[in-house]
Amino acid sequence: MPGPVFIHGDRVTLHPQHATDSDLLQRLFNEPQVRQNIGFCEPLSEPAAEDFDRRDADTHFVVCVDDEPVGSCLLHEDRHQWGFGVLGYSICPDHWGNGYATDAVDCLAQHAFQELRLNKLGADCYATNPASARVLEKVGFQQEGRRRDHAFVDGEYVDLLEYGLLADEWTA
Repeated sequence: MPGPVFIHGDRVTLHPQHATDSDLLQRLFNEPQVRQNIGFCEPLSEPAAEDFDRRDADTHFVVCVDDEPVGSCLLHEDRHQWGFGVLGYSICPDHWGNGYATDAVDCLAQHAFQELRLNKLGADCYATNPASARVLEKVGFQQEGRRRDHAFVDGEYVDLLEYGLLADEWTA
């Protein structure tokens, strides 16, 4: 059972991630279909999963539908005066295609722009993952760049697509 709700979306709720969510994180980030889309190439052990939200300065959330954990997302707020943040998201494969990632990204944008007063969000996805690109575009992100053969995924080099969204472009 996840902790208290931090953000309510139309389809999902975001809950602060805790060490007790390590089982979800292990299932999610060790799943081959997820790993190949986010560049995870080492197994996530239970101790590492328990410490996952303390590895960096990012704010990690558990994505839930009716209190059932279905994924994870994060927001990294760059502490620079420019007001820039980067987000990431992963949904368990058996919950793909339901709009949960789109709603989670929209929730992160709402938090970033309305509460943290950031001016811009960035996000990346592999060119081999058109579903992730659609998620970003549905929320209003625009492709700003393409890094050719930037990542090694599932045995081949693939392009990395760079996306951005300005606060005044986002609509609640």
